[in-house]
Amino acid sequence: MTPYILILYYSRNGSTFEMAKQIARGVEQVTGIEARLRTVPAVSPVTEATEPAIPTSGALYCTEDDVKHCAGLILGSPTRFGNMAAPMKYFLDGTSGIWLNGNLINKPAAVFTSTSTLHGGQESTLLSMMLPLLHQGMVIAGIPYSEPAVSSTRTGGTPYGASHLASGDTPSKLSNDEIALCQALGKRVATLALQLHS
Repeated sequence: MTPYILILYYSRNGSTFEMAKQIARGVEQVTGIEARLRTVPAVSPVTEATEPAIPTSGALYCTEDDVKHCAGLILGSPTRFGNMAAPMKYFLDGTSGIWLNGNLINKPAAVFTSTSTLHGGQESTLLSMMLPLLHQGMVIAGIPYSEPAVSSTRTGGTPYGASHLASGDTPSKLSNDEIALCQALGKRVATLALQLHS
């Protein structure tokens, strides 16, 4: 089986999904590894509410096996008060079996986010998403300053991971710098995965 990078995201309005697709393009630039896009269902305050088994749009819902067998993991979530969205946190809270088995130890990981304002908590969200990955024993990869867009961006993009400045309830187009940094992040994690795998 060809190794794959799991790009696991939650997207409410589409911006995080657009980032996930660009990160997948970066992964696919590396020979010998694939990108696998997966999402998580929304969390409802109504206990009787359930999501359909297959989402109406976007990627399939992530399974435990998707996480267990990945060669690397890239998490993406919109920012919610400087933290990851509840659906992503809820999913990660259910991965204790993976933690107990050590399935993710020494695999590379990275994070990405989208905010509706420039100072809406991009970096704190990225850092908060790293915490469960560190507990899983993963090796965190950011975006080095050798990527020119980290220094030139006037929208999203940080050394902690890819980010996007959206506005309003409709997904805004990713800037050229944001696209470059999403692809660079995917390519870096894929490259590290192959190096660590061998």
